[in-house]
Amino acid sequence: MMDLQKRRVQLLLFIFGLIVLSMTAEKFRELVGEEAASKSGKFTFMNCFDMRSGSLACVSKEGVKLYVYNIRNAHVERVRQRAAEIALSEALTGGVSTSVAVKQAQKAGARAAKVASRQAKRILGPIISSGWDFFEALYFGGTMTEGFLRGAGTSFGTYAGGYFGEQRMGRFGYLMGSQLGSWVGGRMGLMVYDIINGMDYLLHFVRPEEETSSSTDTWDSGSEDAYNSAENF
Repeated sequence: MMDLQKRRVQLLLFIFGLIVLSMTAEKFRELVGEEAASKSGKFTFMNCFDMRSGSLACVSKEGVKLYVYNIRNAHVERVRQRAAEIALSEALTGGVSTSVAVKQAQKAGARAAKVASRQAKRILGPIISSGWDFFEALYFGGTMTEGFLRGAGTSFGTYAGGYFGEQRMGRFGYLMGSQLGSWVGGRMGLMVYDIINGMDYLLHFVRPEEETSSSTDTWDSGSEDAYNSAENF
């Protein structure tokens, strides 16, 4: 019961933080203007339903991701079955009863699948997802920084979403969690980019005003000194 409440609190905090991050990023996008804001963020989930190039792009992108995630799932399942078969054969050869042998085989399969899952999810899925989003950001006219931050967010979201999805719902949970996590992570990366870009804009906006004010004070001081010198003369 306590674990369930803790998860709900964590989920609520995550949603609240995401909303705050989104609102902050939107304000900074308005501040810097359309030309300086993130470019790839203009392509949203709704573009997937325009029945034209947007739908084609979404089908291609998500199809590639699902294919990659299914490759990972198939690999893990093969490792599980192979380890279970070997463990079952060894247990039966050693004279263990069938029920005990099956339990040992299931445990061996689960251990092997866990190792294979950890190795595969660290390499294949996040790299493909983040690489795609990185080049997509550049294709839409974004900077290298935008591409890097979006790709990093996608990679983190894919890994986290796949991990938690698999813990809750197995293979299907991994597929759905990876898909959702990659999308949320990519969007968070764009939000971080817009916030950093907006803060940089503010720093450059304030600094020239300070320099202008300083130069104006210096000029006024020099003019006053020159006027006093002329009077003394």
